[in-house]
Amino acid sequence: MFTVRVRAVGEAIVRHEGIKAISFTGSTGVGKRIAGICAEQLKKSSLELGGKNPVIIFSDCDYEEMLETTLRSSFSNQGQICLCGSRILVQKSIYKKFVSDFTARVKKLKIGDPSLETTEVGALISEGHLQKVLSYIDLAQMEGGKVECGGKQLHLHAPLDGGYFVEPTVITGLVQNCRTNQEEIFGPVVTIMPFETEMEALTMANHTTYGLASVVWTNHLARAHRMAGALQTGIVWINCWLLRDLRTPFGGVKQSGVGREGGWEAIRFFTEAKNVTIKYEH
Repeated sequence: MFTVRVRAVGEAIVRHEGIKAISFTGSTGVGKRIAGICAEQLKKSSLELGGKNPVIIFSDCDYEEMLETTLRSSFSNQGQICLCGSRILVQKSIYKKFVSDFTARVKKLKIGDPSLETTEVGALISEGHLQKVLSYIDLAQMEGGKVECGGKQLHLHAPLDGGYFVEPTVITGLVQNCRTNQEEIFGPVVTIMPFETEMEALTMANHTTYGLASVVWTNHLARAHRMAGALQTGIVWINCWLLRDLRTPFGGVKQSGVGREGGWEAIRFFTEAKNVTIKYEH
């Protein structure tokens, strides 16, 4: 009932002729519907939608800083942040070491009560979303993936026994074009794939319908500039994650959205330019 009411209210807001612009953050499916309704009225829309963000790790990175930050970029808020990195691409020379070290760190993450400062992973937003995340873990294994750690629902003791907890999950052995690597999961699930060359990493990173954010780990300045220019994402972080000045543009390309939030981009969206000409007689 609640979901139906929210949908009805949202539809009414978007269709109301007195509302001149729509700014929406959410799923790509809902964003497409909003864009269609706005097009009927020639109404402006700014859409910040889904993502399947790549984290690209070159062998010349600052390894320890990369490892710690990638842990955060993978599992912050249980992966329920549109900017989380869900596809980790690692240069082949350090791939085995990374999988071992990263998996060991993931296994140590403390899961439990989100009100406690010591908790690092909490519950998913709903039972429906829990089932979706678990279904993708099952799908990954059917597609040939190996669960390096996690992969199961957790049943905690009271008062957390009703929570929708899933172990942080790391999956290897998948090909780039499988569903697990193409569709947004929005949970504590990451895949890891090896690459050899810069061009191969770039091709893998861009091979998705989404284009919200990406992360590049390298100490090679020229490579960092090349990757930043060629990555098909609205946001690129070099040797960091989630560092953001609110005055800078925020948003994605492809099915990750239309328009930008932040700074002058937001001011331009929520206002209309007007040309006023006055003829002055001497």
